[in-house]
Amino acid sequence: MSSLRFGVWAPVHGPRASHHDPDEPFDASWERNRQLVLEAEALGFDSTLVAQHTMNPHQEDLDQLEAWTAAAALAALTSRIEIIAAIKPYLQHPVVLAKMALQIENISRGRFAVNLINAWNRPELERAGIGFPEHDERYAYGTEWISVVERLLRGERVTHKGAHFDIRDYVLRPQDQYRARPPIYVGGESAPARDLVAAHGDVWFINGQPLEDVRALIADVAARRRHGPPLRFGLAAFVIARDTDAEAQAAYQHLLALAAKDAPMRAVQQQNTDPKVVMMQTMRKSPRVGSNGGTAAGLVGSYDDVAGRIKAFHAAGIELFMLQFQPFEREMQRFAAEVMPRVRGARGLMATG
Repeated sequence: MSSLRFGVWAPVHGPRASHHDPDEPFDASWERNRQLVLEAEALGFDSTLVAQHTMNPHQEDLDQLEAWTAAAALAALTSRIEIIAAIKPYLQHPVVLAKMALQIENISRGRFAVNLINAWNRPELERAGIGFPEHDERYAYGTEWISVVERLLRGERVTHKGAHFDIRDYVLRPQDQYRARPPIYVGGESAPARDLVAAHGDVWFINGQPLEDVRALIADVAARRRHGPPLRFGLAAFVIARDTDAEAQAAYQHLLALAAKDAPMRAVQQQNTDPKVVMMQTMRKSPRVGSNGGTAAGLVGSYDDVAGRIKAFHAAGIELFMLQFQPFEREMQRFAAEVMPRVRGARGLMATG
């Protein structure tokens, strides 16, 4: 069984549960992200995901952290935690992105990873004049894009002529000094996304959802034809853990009520989202707190119950849990103090690093 790892979503565009929480004022600044990622590392978290948006996806007049410059800075400031930076292929040419990735890999001394996502926020691309192609066309573009990036990350000399890119005799130096190349994480659950991750990914990020649904997703992608080592799996989840299940449910209802106040913001987000994006379809199935499935993964309950659910997901194949909390500091500290020891103390479940 693979090692169990815990990560945190950097608050790149503010709170994940609600923008109306008096205990979590809006703050998407570099200083706050720096502070929280450094604290996550000190608490024993293994990874952080820096999501990429050029404008705030919830409300355009709110601040938004820039992912790749922030990832480079975090790489220099940290010493152990993995830095995963998301990338939307239409925003960066593959040669430029691969060069940036190799530089951050060098700064971090082998702790960097790329998270490939195909855009869902229409205005971000349309208003820039880039355009917002149809869902499957975006995945065709992303597949060609990552096929070029992956070879460049390996230090190969690349000549490629395809539908979107014409690259001639290109090689990047210095190449990765720590491993063959940085890992590639892939998000998305549509059929084209599953094909893409099976062909080019190292880790598939699954949005938070019940265990049986996650088992089915893992089985489907694991059965697809693939070259190289077996695919690994990560899961997004929002955590609410307390001494008792009743206390956790009360905290959940409190955040659910606060999240309801974000309804106008969510309506705008839905209007700006491609309806074919499976993540959004999944999130509309039931009430939940958090993004990317959030509490749908069921990590709400007593410390023992949450630890038990994490172990069940791990037994099903989940290696990395990318977690959300609110209020961030207090709940992240609570998880590190109460849930991590209950999971990592279990026989056979070891932390990395």
